[in-house]
Amino acid sequence: MLIRISLIIAILAAIGAAVLNFVTVKKNLETVISQRQEWRDKWTKTDAELTTTKNTLDKTTKELATTKTQLGEMTAARDAAVKEAEEATKKAEDLTGKLAKTTEERDTARQDLAAYQNTGYNPQQIITFGNQIKQTQLALDVAIEEKKILTANLNKTKAELDRILHPEKHVLLPAGLKGSIVVTDPKWEFVVLNVGEEQGVLEHGELLVSRGGVLVGKVIVRSVQKDRCIANVMPGWKFADMMEGDQVIAAYPET
Repeated sequence: MLIRISLIIAILAAIGAAVLNFVTVKKNLETVISQRQEWRDKWTKTDAELTTTKNTLDKTTKELATTKTQLGEMTAARDAAVKEAEEATKKAEDLTGKLAKTTEERDTARQDLAAYQNTGYNPQQIITFGNQIKQTQLALDVAIEEKKILTANLNKTKAELDRILHPEKHVLLPAGLKGSIVVTDPKWEFVVLNVGEEQGVLEHGELLVSRGGVLVGKVIVRSVQKDRCIANVMPGWKFADMMEGDQVIAAYPET
């Protein structure tokens, strides 16, 4: 009998524990279900917000692309407008310059016309005067050239006569005469210089030859042409071989 009572008590205790555990598990299950529902609601809300945000982002991206396109078109239009403005400014400046030049030419023409009217001559007379002036100028130029030739011949004759009458005297050359050797012939001891009659060179004139400021020798002119002459190396006056490019000056310049 005691055993049966103990067994009944044990069964009742087990049933009580089972009921207690069931109540506890049910409470925990209800809590978990509630939390799951809460997280599901949050996820649904977040997903909806994410979808909205994505749609907004897509819209913004499209609007940005459109804005970039419009900005590019506006920039191109602005650049074209700036270029047109620059070209218009340049054309305006050119026209202003041409207008100023035309105005100046017009004023000059008016002055020339006034001067012409004040002369009292008709156009044909002025043309005749112009032709006469040109002919006179041409004759003057010819006379000047003839004078140069006559002067050169006179100086040449005087130098030759002076050399004959006074063989001991040296032929004088222009004080500022400067030139250089363009050809040398060591075998025959002569050189060609790049100065001649136009520079005042005379036959039998003597020139000093130098290189780098050092005296190389002395030459005497034997033949004179318009812009060059031929000279021989003077005996006893050759201190080194003469070379092309060596400088020459008058040994006995005019004072």
